[in-house]
Amino acid sequence: MPAKLILRNKTYEVPHGITIKQALKKLDIPAEEVIPTREGELVTEDTRLKDGDIIRLVDVISGG
Repeated sequence: MPAKLILRNKTYEVPHGITIKQALKKLDIPAEEVIPTREGELVTEDTRLKDGDIIRLVDVISGG
């Protein structure tokens, strides 16, 4: 079962066993523009995706 990354109501399936950083690169999503969370908890880009993981990607908002 693949892992899922959810960004802005779009769901992407990626193979488990890779890191979040690798998954973002594969999907052409800039890592500096999102914050990955699993079950409401922040996780790092170096976290390896497990079978069936659901990672929500929260947009980074900056302002001035």
